[in-house]
Amino acid sequence: MTRPGFVLEVDDRTPPLVVHEGLGFRLEDFPLGTRVIYPPESLPGIADVEGAVRDALLHPVDSDPLPERLFAGMRLTIAFDDVSLPLPSMRRPDIRQRIIEQVLTMAAEAGVDDVEIIAANALHRRMTTAELEHIVGERVFRSFHPQGKLYNFDAEDRDALSHLGTTERGEDIEISKRAAESDLLVYVNVNLVAMDGGHKSVGIGLASYKSLRHHHNAHTMVHSRSFMDHQKSAMHQSAWRIGRVIKDTVPVFQVETTLNNDVFPRPYEFLMKREWEWSVRDQASMLAARRGLALAPQKLRHKIFHDLRAPYGLTGIAAGEVEAVHEQTLARVHRQQLVEVQGTSDVLVMGVPYLGPYNVNSSMNPVLATCMGLGYYFNSYRGHPVVRRGGAVILYHPLDEGFNQLHHPSYVDFYEEVLAETTDPAVIGEKYERQFAEDPWYRHLYRTSHAYHGVHPFYMWYWAAHAMDHVGDVIWVGGDRRAAARLGFRAASTLADALEMASGTVGTSPSITYLHNPPHLLADVRV
Repeated sequence: MTRPGFVLEVDDRTPPLVVHEGLGFRLEDFPLGTRVIYPPESLPGIADVEGAVRDALLHPVDSDPLPERLFAGMRLTIAFDDVSLPLPSMRRPDIRQRIIEQVLTMAAEAGVDDVEIIAANALHRRMTTAELEHIVGERVFRSFHPQGKLYNFDAEDRDALSHLGTTERGEDIEISKRAAESDLLVYVNVNLVAMDGGHKSVGIGLASYKSLRHHHNAHTMVHSRSFMDHQKSAMHQSAWRIGRVIKDTVPVFQVETTLNNDVFPRPYEFLMKREWEWSVRDQASMLAARRGLALAPQKLRHKIFHDLRAPYGLTGIAAGEVEAVHEQTLARVHRQQLVEVQGTSDVLVMGVPYLGPYNVNSSMNPVLATCMGLGYYFNSYRGHPVVRRGGAVILYHPLDEGFNQLHHPSYVDFYEEVLAETTDPAVIGEKYERQFAEDPWYRHLYRTSHAYHGVHPFYMWYWAAHAMDHVGDVIWVGGDRRAAARLGFRAASTLADALEMASGTVGTSPSITYLHNPPHLLADVRV
């Protein structure tokens, strides 16, 4: 039996705790009485993955078996989550490869010869050939990519988009024309956290800016009271309205997978353990890693971390009707990640690691660090935020890793021009978003290179809007002071300094909670 997550109260026996900070980590001594939320231990993975995939395709939920939905002469499209999932990337073979290979085998047996495979990257950057090959595998890549049948979705190719109408609230639904006109669309998903999957897959992954702008905006994000809690997420409510229209128009066969918490391979397994349970070997690995990272130049540290491939285990797979499948998926995600927490704290402490969805094989610039800390990690709760309204958030990240000119060109202008004038998400959206979204140079780089869409930094800033609306103070430990100021926050050298700086907001003896991740956890906060 694997142990569930739990809440530790720091006392005089508690050793220093690991806190991630970009391309490294530190051991931090927390004040006595600090609550530490630990994720559950990793669930065992399914031993017979191939058998589990086949069983899901042959025994779907609220749908005919996949072979019965395939026929000669049909148009079949397979779409899959892009390089932003999972984090870190999975060791070969990726679960999407295993699923796609079985779908293609069944299609071939049914005589289907019109098949296209699309990376559902929406306004994310185009994946490289190596990244595509890593996900789908060498055989699928070789069979489809040279013929142009395996490709990245292009949200700016007007001839390749189809407008399916609007929702009852006037939200445009514009997705891949190939997907919309298929006799069957098979979507292959990796549900890393509760936010992923469901109607968010097709309705966002294969959508254009015209559609995305309805829910990727400051107003919607402020009213998404946790992206991990569908019942309180205005973004998900919009995505579900859009998805239900798609469901009435496009035959979708959804395949969703869940993974365990085996995030770090050797020699970094100690990062998944509770510090007081480290063996002598774990302690030696930790010391070696810290010393090595301290001496390594930044490019080498970047390569060390971004070359990691996680030994995830598959904890479940379901296929069939989108909403019925997603209900099973959420139950599995909660089983792996949910931790019961009583009450909120004055201060929430989080370390921001080297990797987020939008800097895979790239650098985490200050805007992305904000998105990761105040967007993803802050929203890792169900019910209520871990920190009280008006409280403080303390984050660890250097904020100095620079901007990748290939992947994030519009981020540079967003950071230097837009944030220099205002950090208010609503003002930013109203004054600048359309200019960046329609900029011809950003569009060109998105379509022909490997750049995120011009509007993407706006979305990352909106992602943090709920946190910025909720808390009274944000302080970055170890953060570059100029960068922190540009973001509208403050920087401190140490945790003690940060707590002293936050005393004007939370007092001199605040209650503190440290969210100890990765691996992923979801705080089920009861008040």
